[in-house]
Amino acid sequence: MSAWLLRRWYSSHPVWFLIPLAWVFWLLSGLRRALLEPASLSAPVIVVGNITVGGTGKTPFVIWLAAELRKRGRKPGIVTRGYGGDSSMPQRVQADSDPKRVGDEAVLLARRSGAPVVAGRDRAAAAGLLLQSGQVDVILSDDGLQHYRLPRCHEIVLLDGSRGLGNGWLLPAGPLRETEARLDGTQVIIKQVPGGRFTWPDALRMGLKTDTVVSLQGGERRPLASFAGQSVHAVAAIGNPAQFFATLETAGLKVDGRALPDHAALDPVDISFDDELPVFMTEKDAVKCAGWDLRRHWYVDATAVIADADAARIMQNVERALSAQS
Repeated sequence: MSAWLLRRWYSSHPVWFLIPLAWVFWLLSGLRRALLEPASLSAPVIVVGNITVGGTGKTPFVIWLAAELRKRGRKPGIVTRGYGGDSSMPQRVQADSDPKRVGDEAVLLARRSGAPVVAGRDRAAAAGLLLQSGQVDVILSDDGLQHYRLPRCHEIVLLDGSRGLGNGWLLPAGPLRETEARLDGTQVIIKQVPGGRFTWPDALRMGLKTDTVVSLQGGERRPLASFAGQSVHAVAAIGNPAQFFATLETAGLKVDGRALPDHAALDPVDISFDDELPVFMTEKDAVKCAGWDLRRHWYVDATAVIADADAARIMQNVERALSAQS
């Protein structure tokens, strides 16, 4: 059912019998946005989110943005939902935290960003805990565009260059969490993918550098292209597994893909196969396999890449928003 819905959401037609529920969703989300009072925080917040279901590259972008802010003398901290973990209460996240407790993306952010990270369903409460350390002067929210209790001085929305806005309908008739009018006043960035043709006025571009793989056993790094021509297995518990498999195929690998639900908790059987072929996964999935005996498993190192001109525009907007909060 999930796969069927995704195909319909990202086609040109809505799921007709779900249209009445889409109107109910629109009404309830509008009321929620109107009635929720933003919390008061002592540091400005930049929200990086999306208005569609599925991955759009938010986490690599937040890692990039945290690095750019540190270059400018800022002290960023990160809050995230903690999908896949027990995030009923805000929790500080370390590089070696258990993904079953704090979520896979939270651990990845802690490992890659070098910034303090707090995971929690209530992003405003998570931000409050983050600020208690006294080491943060700007908060980045990985997701949370629709979490209206979280105040924000600037919003950055990422869209997928191949999927775009799908059929243009709200959930559950389409993939939209909010209507496209929500993009007004935000900075829109499109994640570029092979064959992606979706555009948006004044949107900037972000690519993902995926030419290196890392061994889960020992950390050896190799060019992805060194596996070209080989038959491999690939496992992905992300929002768009097909895109990950296509990345491997574009590099010349012959891929047997196994798609799992986004943020699914992995078991060794999920990534085991009855042969000796290499197995590839995303780094987000790899953090869930710490301590396992995985001699032929590799994750793809995905790093945000943004052209200098676009990066300059992004940071100009960010600094302008932060200065207005000073």
